Amino acid sequence: MLAVNDRLIEAAIFVLIGIFFDFFDGLVARILNVQSELGLQLDSLADMVTSGVVPGIVMYQLLERTLHEDWKNGLSCEIGDWTVFEETGVIHWAGANIHLLPFVGLLLPLAAAYRLAKFNIDERQTSSFIGLPTPAMTLFVLSLPLILAYGDNVVVNELILNKYILVVIVLVFSILMNAEIPLFSLKFKNFSLKNNAIEIFFIIFILVLIIVLKIKAIPIIILSYVLISIFKNIIIKK
Repeated sequence: MLAVNDRLIEAAIFVLIGIFFDFFDGLVARILNVQSELGLQLDSLADMVTSGVVPGIVMYQLLERTLHEDWKNGLSCEIGDWTVFEETGVIHWAGANIHLLPFVGLLLPLAAAYRLAKFNIDERQTSSFIGLPTPAMTLFVLSLPLILAYGDNVVVNELILNKYILVVIVLVFSILMNAEIPLFSLKFKNFSLKNNAIEIFFIIFILVLIIVLKIKAIPIIILSYVLISIFKNIIIKK
């Protein structure tokens, strides 16, 4: 509801709380010995809201912000009670201006739903991931309004509110969530330094970036996660 009402900072806080619980729910289930197929399904249903619907709405709101002034300058044509602004993809109807481009953001919930459903039936993803996990996509998207609110770099803010860049982000992450790319998990199976070298390096890398860049570190961390996983796959193959 906060995301729908364009209160993106508060929405981000609740999403971060949700992702925190999502990270530890499996551990708690194992400690209490209550793992079940029902729990697996409920986990994905919860993820669909926190890491599917919410980032889609947030992306919709960001794309909406980029278009506030564009519709005024567009060429228009009359279609009955509808006025379509051809250059900017805006429909004027019944006294309201309906921007079409922001609906591209709702590709994220669709891609997330497909990824979560596929995850539940994919036996290869017990100790690692195939495709980008939905919480990683969500952290990237939710970091954008936080950077806008608390960042002081005008160039970065202009990039975030560029409609073409936002559309590319939607398309890239929709593909990454369902791509056949093995990605490592940060959930340790044992305490061996050798077996968890990349995971330990990545956690240290995350801490350093957060200390140096603060909230601006999140997009870099997510992209680095994908690149390091690809590098790890190349090493394993060799």
